[in-house]
Amino acid sequence: MGADFRSVPYDHPDVLALISEVQAEYVRRYGGEDTTPLHETMFVPPDGLFFVGYAEDRPAAMGGWRRHDEERDGPVPGKLPAELKRMYVAPWARGRGLARALLVEIERTSSAAGCDFMVLEAGRNQPEALALYRSAGYADIAPYGHYRWSDLSVHLGKPLP
Repeated sequence: MGADFRSVPYDHPDVLALISEVQAEYVRRYGGEDTTPLHETMFVPPDGLFFVGYAEDRPAAMGGWRRHDEERDGPVPGKLPAELKRMYVAPWARGRGLARALLVEIERTSSAAGCDFMVLEAGRNQPEALALYRSAGYADIAPYGHYRWSDLSVHLGKPLP
């Protein structure tokens, strides 16, 4: 089963519902919500995009990219890097390839916008996500961003075509 990926505003009701789900997942895995400061303006072209994947006429997955801000988050590889944010697939839709398909779309659109490198932060308690990213060619990079000092955070990056 595939999904229909649509670019939507970060404050879209389907995004907010999926954010609520992923925050509950973070509470289960880490004991608290993700506190990374995010704002809908970060995902407005040309500085970013946010997607919802719809399957069976329901919001099933989400994720987006924003241009990396070195002043805010510190240096990362690349001349014009992008950062992957809020990748999540609803439990009922897992195991169908949606995360990989969404990752490809995020990489494609950020590259088309001129970005040359993708970075991300993921938690050690998310082995499924880390396996996906590593299988897609992401490798360890120096810590950056909101969780750069956290022992639970893994920082990965990949050159974009």
